[in-house]
Formats: sequence, structure tokens, C-alpha cells
Amino acid sequence: MPYFVFTVYPNKTLDYLETFSKYREARDYVREQRDKLTENDEFTVRLVHAKHKEEAERLLKTTREARPAGAE
Repeated sequence: MPYFVFTVYPNKTLDYLETFSKYREARDYVREQRDKLTENDEFTVRLVHAKHKEEAERLLKTTREARPAGAE
């Protein structure tokens, strides 16, 4: 499965950036993009592992529930 990189805005809008077949390449790319961010930027750069781009978008847009206290 490939690794997808997106810019994620506070309103859960996504901008597709790149796809990688290897985790290390994807991780390094995300780190480079995050290093370029300034305090004024209102978005983050996220990496997701998914079968296809549509699944990656769905995973990033899905709101995750907080873990119950004490659950680890």
C-alpha cells in the first residue's frame, strides 16, 4: 500500500501533495514540508498509509474519538 501526503486545513479541507511507495521517503518528505511551515500557516502536513487516494482522504477527514481516560 502506498503512502499519501496531504496538506490538512482546520476545516478538514485537503490538498494532495505526493504519493510514495516507501515509508522512509514519505516520512522524509513530510519532515521537509513541516520544516518549511511558519507560525502563520494555518495547516499541517499529514502522512497516511492507505490502499488508494480516496481511502486516504476519508481517513484524514474522519474525526477520531478520544481515548477513554486510563486506556492505553
